[in-house]
Amino acid sequence: MLKLSIVIPVYNERETLETVVAKVNAVDYEKEIILIDDFSTDGTREVMKNYENKDNFQVLYHNRNQGKGAALRTGFAKVTGDIIIIQDADLEYNPADYGILIEPILDGRADVVYGSRFLGGPHRVLFFWHSVGNMVLTTLSNMFTNVNLTDMETGYKVFTKEVNDSLTLKCNRFGFEPEFTAKVAKKKFRIYEVPISYNGRDYSEGKKITWKDGVAAIWYIFKFRFTD
Repeated sequence: MLKLSIVIPVYNERETLETVVAKVNAVDYEKEIILIDDFSTDGTREVMKNYENKDNFQVLYHNRNQGKGAALRTGFAKVTGDIIIIQDADLEYNPADYGILIEPILDGRADVVYGSRFLGGPHRVLFFWHSVGNMVLTTLSNMFTNVNLTDMETGYKVFTKEVNDSLTLKCNRFGFEPEFTAKVAKKKFRIYEVPISYNGRDYSEGKKITWKDGVAAIWYIFKFRFTD
């Protein structure tokens, strides 16, 4: 039976972490849950201690804040499952979508699956300019990678252990998204997209990505087009 490795990078998510973990636990697959705290300062680390001695959990801590990409690398190095799922800790993405996300891999059609927020799934209506920015970044990434994604920046990226073992990732922050996309495209892994639900947050609710991360993403799209 295939095993899922759910990698959850965490930074200042004290209010949502327990709910996210409960939702992940409720999904009926063999799985391990890998929590990586990126030096939270809001009490999240105390919440994470509740999972340290539980079966099928790995709880890891950074001794300084490094960014989502760095937390993911820490988690990826510890996976033992056959399929890796990135799960944000902020309740924007619903673990009930795991079946949809892993189906193309289980069927042998895909090595990598992106959960797209723009393929018709239910989603909370929020920021127009965020959607425009996402479209610009995705289009630019597609031009350089020659793939036709609708949502390069999605938090739901799912891939096989073979993909994980083949990649050398370097970005510490949100540059992970264009870096991962460029590298799986360059290695010609089979990529699928599936529709997911999306419950986006606004900044008063703890959303962290800003326009500066968008500018950085443009730089990384260019960078990883021409370098490894």
